[in-house]
Amino acid sequence: MMTDKLARALGWTSLGLGVAQLAAPRVVTRLCGVDDAPGATTAARLVGGRELLHAALLLGARNPAQWAWTRAAGDMMDLGVLGRAAADRAGARRTRALAALGAVAGITALDLACARGSAARAKGPLQVRASITINRPRDEVYRFWRELENLPRFMAHLDSVRTINQRRSRWKAKGPIVDLEWEAEIIDERAGDLIAWRSMPGTGVSTAGLVGFTDGPGGRGTVVDVSLEYGVPGRKVAAAVARMLGKHPEQQVRDDLRRFKQVMETGEVLRSEGSPEGHRALRQLHQRPAQPIGGRA
Repeated sequence: MMTDKLARALGWTSLGLGVAQLAAPRVVTRLCGVDDAPGATTAARLVGGRELLHAALLLGARNPAQWAWTRAAGDMMDLGVLGRAAADRAGARRTRALAALGAVAGITALDLACARGSAARAKGPLQVRASITINRPRDEVYRFWRELENLPRFMAHLDSVRTINQRRSRWKAKGPIVDLEWEAEIIDERAGDLIAWRSMPGTGVSTAGLVGFTDGPGGRGTVVDVSLEYGVPGRKVAAAVARMLGKHPEQQVRDDLRRFKQVMETGEVLRSEGSPEGHRALRQLHQRPAQPIGGRA
């Protein structure tokens, strides 16, 4: 998304500014017209450390735009300092302080735009996308998924799916406090190509999904593309489930697809000596860590 790309760019900006302020604080204070202020060099280094923190958040986060507010808050502090510096100085120093003030104001506008974009996105539905290639024919992969009662075999958050009729089904998931249940309906289906579904209104969970099936490169295997969307309160449900599982929803979907690949290619979720538990993915969550079963003498 454009907001995340802007956030990454701002992260690189923070990295450059942080390195410059830590490596050459006197040069930075002179360019900003504040080199005559007591403690200016120390202040520049502190600001440099803050910029490196911004860089770490913006470049290292999965959703970097949400951290743009931290940069915006720092910008406000810098604008105040530079504004006072420009008012208290004259001549060349005042000119440099005004130039620095203008540069920071421009960056502040970008930071605020990024932060507002993140806030607007947070109010919308939570969207998750993932894909995987499975070494099985497309029709076979499609048919297995279309039999919705198979889904708990590889989807860790599902306890059961019960088919009501050709279009509707009842889903049950283990929540952090109580079980979650809802009805869903298939809203679009093209045999061998895609299945799209959504939760029924008034069932307490707002979610929708689409899974597409295409031939793999060179006609070998099947590429499975999954898109999920959680609304409100479904978004809160997704966050609660993520906390329970200790994973981001996108990572959970990727793990589900890896289990799906194992089921399709081997007939079961692969298990080690430390994970002997059942064929349902949900049961895999409660197993003990693998232990050594012996070594060479």
